[in-house]
Amino acid sequence: MKKLKIYLDSSIFSHLSAQDTPEKMADTLMLWEDLLKDKYEIVISDAVVKEIDECEEPKRSFMFAQIEKIPVKLVYIDQVGEELAQEFINLGILKKKNLTDCKHISVALLTKCDIIVSWNFKHIVNDKTIEGVKTIEKIKGFNGIKIYCPSILIGGEND
Repeated sequence: MKKLKIYLDSSIFSHLSAQDTPEKMADTLMLWEDLLKDKYEIVISDAVVKEIDECEEPKRSFMFAQIEKIPVKLVYIDQVGEELAQEFINLGILKKKNLTDCKHISVALLTKCDIIVSWNFKHIVNDKTIEGVKTIEKIKGFNGIKIYCPSILIGGEND
């Protein structure tokens, strides 16, 4: 059976050690167990690396150390990805200040991920963005991508 291809944004790595949100951390750690078992094909982008690189120590080093423990495909955002990200802004799906979130979504679409996994309810895991992604998919001819928080994925059909 083909593994699902998932895109992880930086919020997933951040919540591996998020004492201030114990329920999210617990669900992230459950997802992490599946990632360590190579249950999914994992994609991240250089936008994730940049966001983590901007974190304070020791969190930055912790998150980079976690990335090294799982088999990830690191994708660099090219001109096509930049242009697709800009379309989310042009269509009013997200604002210009949320360009990095648009880049996460564009990389996930361009690499044909099945699911975007994020804790970012404000800009990614919400109805407005999900409907906007469906609009972009129709315009550009992409296959349907799902957008989930880890809590949905860990209780999923792949158990």
